[in-house]
Amino acid sequence: MTEKEIQQIISSVLERYAGATGKSVPAASSDGSVFAEASARHVHLTQADVVRLFGEGAALNPVRDLSQPGQFLSDKRVRLVTRKGTIDNVAVLGPVRPETQVELSMTDCRSLGLKAPVNMSGDLNGAADVCIYGDSGFIEAKRSVIIAKAHIHMTSSDATRFGVSDGQHVKVRVQSARPVTFDDVVIRVSEKFSLAMHIDFDEANACLLDKTAKAYIVK
Repeated sequence: MTEKEIQQIISSVLERYAGATGKSVPAASSDGSVFAEASARHVHLTQADVVRLFGEGAALNPVRDLSQPGQFLSDKRVRLVTRKGTIDNVAVLGPVRPETQVELSMTDCRSLGLKAPVNMSGDLNGAADVCIYGDSGFIEAKRSVIIAKAHIHMTSSDATRFGVSDGQHVKVRVQSARPVTFDDVVIRVSEKFSLAMHIDFDEANACLLDKTAKAYIVK
């Protein structure tokens, strides 16, 4: 059986699964590439911190859906402040989370005078401190700032297709105007995910990422 025939079978199974469950299943790329996108600086907030920053009764209202199901750009913006710098108009993503988390690039951290670890989202071990200002108040967000480690979201079907597993660290080659191979990219598997590789703006600028770029997991 040829690679093309195998791909056609996989696509057919995924289409039947989507029809039976009503879920949107990412289509397999014909050339085996993964969609790659840059993740801009952003903040995740607890509901309590939403109230502290924006007032009683405040909520994160969706403005635009993101690539991952259920995740959205909210109508709220904040200011990040340290003794050495300020970054205005930082997006707040929804929905609310159990812990407040700030995801910045290394360039952002340097402008704020912060030493933040390169962690997976949700891992605040060693995270840096920052003050967050909203329309109605501010919070001292202790141990909240990280530089997000490059990762790929995928479903179990995607993982089977690419021959990888949850938590695996892989190399990814981004074919672009300035090709770059990223080491230590983490595979994240969940049926709640949609197939996409996330890198920060420093990494995106390094490889001149645009809509024509393609990312390939290096076997």
